[in-house]
Amino acid sequence: MKIFEYMGKYDYEQLVLCHDATSGLKAIICIHDTTLGPALGGTRMWTYASEEEAVVDALRLARGMTYKAAAAGLNLGGGKTVIMGDPALDKSEELFRAFGRYVESLSGRYITAEDVGTSVQDMDWVHMETDYVTGVSDYGCSGDPSPMTARGVWRGMQAAAKAAFGSASLAGRTVAVQGLGHVGYRLCQYLHEEGAKLIVTDINTAAVRAAVAEFDAEAVDAAAIFAVDADIYAPCALGAVINDTTIPQFKFKVIAGAANNVLKEERHGDAIHARGIIYAPDYVVNAGGLMNVADELAGYNAERALKKVETVYDNIAKVIAIAQRDNIPTYQAADRMAEERIARLGKIRSNFLR
Repeated sequence: MKIFEYMGKYDYEQLVLCHDATSGLKAIICIHDTTLGPALGGTRMWTYASEEEAVVDALRLARGMTYKAAAAGLNLGGGKTVIMGDPALDKSEELFRAFGRYVESLSGRYITAEDVGTSVQDMDWVHMETDYVTGVSDYGCSGDPSPMTARGVWRGMQAAAKAAFGSASLAGRTVAVQGLGHVGYRLCQYLHEEGAKLIVTDINTAAVRAAVAEFDAEAVDAAAIFAVDADIYAPCALGAVINDTTIPQFKFKVIAGAANNVLKEERHGDAIHARGIIYAPDYVVNAGGLMNVADELAGYNAERALKKVETVYDNIAKVIAIAQRDNIPTYQAADRMAEERIARLGKIRSNFLR
């Protein structure tokens, strides 16, 4: 991979490689864009097959956070961290404290938070070394952002359902939920309470059994979820699940989920658009957690944060309206909305010394 060529193509600002021999820390911090404000993005811990795979993931996720923050109306840029390691085996206080010192060294250009494979406890360890972290357990902070992410996905799904079916109600709709982690499981709770029928899958068999018992869900194998007869598909695991193999299997009318980078390539967004599937772009529909932790930067207020998360419905409706008006796929409409906001505010900020 030609890293500088890739960074130049998508206008990245900084890539930081972090290593600590004592704790075994191997991390990549990526800052994509700070036009709107400091880069905010979570820390993901994963068993990457190679260093290049980890770097690529950090780059893609950081750029997605720039667009997510801009589309959500936040005065923040985009960044992300990936830590190479098994979250079930390799975590330690010294690892996250070593990582926290790297975050501190960036002097506020990057603010981290919880993500896949990390927890509030991990962020508490990071917080021992830096204040540039959100989602910690201290009084006045928001803690685990996953409930707000799930609520935002639920509200965005309602907006997409309104466009697809003429009604925002999900009562009686069948929703296929792929992934029953913190966000996916909470999303199932919202959907069950509204009266939706659930089809679920996860590599964690205990989570599947719990969803079947609590939500009267139907369980299917991981590979079968793409072909089930459902109104809505909610990808809540990892990315690239909308691809050449899965698209021909889809019977869904709506795709709206918590996972990042669900389109393997942009052309797959074109393909589902051609099939008349309403796609709620991932970084718009899953922005609730970011909105929630971003509220901490102003002194966390749960009621204010919840009101902001509710705007995910409006943001998805706006993206769909732009797509229908301009006859473009929703992923392009979302990019356009985010890029225009960055360009407008970037020009304003260039008028003044900071």
